[in-house]
Amino acid sequence: MINQIAPKVWKLNVDSNIYFLDFKEKTIIDAGPKQYRQIVEQELSKIINPDKITKVIFTHLHYDHIGNFDLFKNAKFYTSEEEITILKKNKLYTIGDPLLAAHFKVTLNPLKDTKELKIIKTPGHTKGSICIYYEKEKVLFSGDTLFQNGFGRTDFPFSDPGKMEESLESLQKIGYKTLAPGHDYWK
Repeated sequence: MINQIAPKVWKLNVDSNIYFLDFKEKTIIDAGPKQYRQIVEQELSKIINPDKITKVIFTHLHYDHIGNFDLFKNAKFYTSEEEITILKKNKLYTIGDPLLAAHFKVTLNPLKDTKELKIIKTPGHTKGSICIYYEKEKVLFSGDTLFQNGFGRTDFPFSDPGKMEESLESLQKIGYKTLAPGHDYWK
């Protein structure tokens, strides 16, 4: 079910979380795993037609966060410069799913701060992982960097536990009220 978690912010959990931000520029943060496409389309359509999404932001480029990218036909796609660089070097390694890697053909734009959102580089889960802070409502979209249990994932060969520790320390300085992680199963 899609639920409102803050003014202008909705959350849909389909193994990984998808967030819809009802800004002037209709925005999605992470697109969820491909196998949940029908649910994603059905639930998002209760709030907005997916064709009206104009911006999709990826916290990182793993398959469970980008799977439904092609649902948003009129969107521009954004992630960190580091994730874009890593993707160009090795698409399969970055995405982690051969079929999705073969079909992931979008132009990725480097993400910068906007009027509403502050981008925070948080390497550790991946070299290019980011968190996104919606300061007005004090919502922190933390991808796989920070879960409700206070930790992020570093159990992949490309993860860097040392960098994760630094990233988690930097996030402690943010006065967020609502944590919006990439997954809910680490509570």
